[in-house]
This record gives sequence, structure tokens and C-alpha cells, in this order.
Amino acid sequence: MDGGHFRVHSEEVNKATHEALERRGVTKEDIAEIVLEMQLPFNEGLTLAHCVESVESVLRKREMQHALLVGIELDELAEQGKLSQPLQQIVGSDEGLFGVDEMIGLGAVLTYGSIAVTTFGHLDKNKTGIIHKLDTKYGEHVHTFLDDLVSSVAACASARIAHRTRDLEEEGRSFEDLKPEDTTPETHVPGAET
Repeated sequence: MDGGHFRVHSEEVNKATHEALERRGVTKEDIAEIVLEMQLPFNEGLTLAHCVESVESVLRKREMQHALLVGIELDELAEQGKLSQPLQQIVGSDEGLFGVDEMIGLGAVLTYGSIAVTTFGHLDKNKTGIIHKLDTKYGEHVHTFLDDLVSSVAACASARIAHRTRDLEEEGRSFEDLKPEDTTPETHVPGAET
């Protein structure tokens, strides 16, 4: 208890985030494929498994979980026609001048530094992989927020790999020398979190 208020347990938030992504048809592998495409030219031996591990690490961040839960909820409410007007029309049509979706994605990406911010901008403009599919209006599906949030997760996971690359270079190693579970070394430090 905190000041008489109940805190939601981390595992509950983590589970809800993964369920929300699954409900929307987005897998960790979908995001990891974008990360691999972004980082493979700079990282000898990088595999999809390394990228999945980096995506998983990003998805453990509470700030990212909160952003995903809020954005996905708004997309789903828009699909159901449950937002008030004019917000319903704005979100439902992904109006070009509506920038709140990008701001939530950008806010979540800031914890991973300038490389994540510039990568987010690149992905937002170029709509790579599943981001393109989410950005393309089809049927009654609304992904106004989700395409930007997937860009955010991919940008953060890509930034993590870029930073890990530097560490490996300084040790005279590459991703060829690294097991996927060692992509996120901070998970092996007692008390440390990603």
C-alpha cells in the first residue's frame, strides 16, 4: 500500500501489455524484424534472437508498458465508436494534424537517448515492416496510436543494440560472440532492472 492507494503489481502490468499487443496482432518477432533490419548493417553476427531479447527488455520498462496500454486502449475505443466527438473522428481517421499519437511514442522513447529519438523519427517517416501494415487503414481497424508505439519499441530496442555494440567493440568482441540472453547484460546484475 502507498498512502492508502493500491499499486498495480509489475507482473500484472507486464501481462496486460503483452496481451494487448497480441490482441492487436503484433508479436515481439514483428518488432524484432525491424530492429534486425536497422542494426544488421552495423553488427556482425546479430540475429533475430538478439533483437527479440532487446525488444523484450524494452517491453519490461514500465513507461513503455503504460504508453502501450493507453494507446492501444484509445485505438480500441475508437474502433468501437466510444470516444466523444470530435476526438472519435480525429482518432478514427488518424487525422494528419493530430500529433498526440507521435508524442506518446516519442515520450516513451526518450529514456533511450538521442539515437532512439532519431531512429523513432526514421521509423515514423518510413513505416518499416509491421509499422507499415498498422499505418495502412484496412477494414474497421484503428491503429492511430499503435503504429507510433511499435516504432517507439523498435527504436528503443535498436538503440539498446547500438549501445551494446560499442561495449562489445571495446572488449574486442561482436554479436557473434554473444548469446541472445546476454544482449541485455543488466538483467544479470542482482537488483538491476532494464
